[in-house]
Amino acid sequence: MKFKAEMCLLVVAIALFALSAFFYSYQPSSESLTFSVDASSYPYRMQALTFVGFGSALMLTASVSYSKRSKNFGNSSHRV
Repeated sequence: MKFKAEMCLLVVAIALFALSAFFYSYQPSSESLTFSVDASSYPYRMQALTFVGFGSALMLTASVSYSKRSKNFGNSSHRV
């Protein structure tokens, strides 16, 4: 992958992590504030966990691509 594509993947992963943090902690304002952690008080937790999963996959893809590219670059620079 090219450097720009890797950076785009990382930016999208960061955006997904930020969005998932919002969804994970979102509680509708129509309900009264309680200290329960049941599914009805946090309705978007599954979407948040899905975003974390996709963000992790994108970050893993970008880091593997970068490491392969930097390894190839390092090997070709030492050749005489």
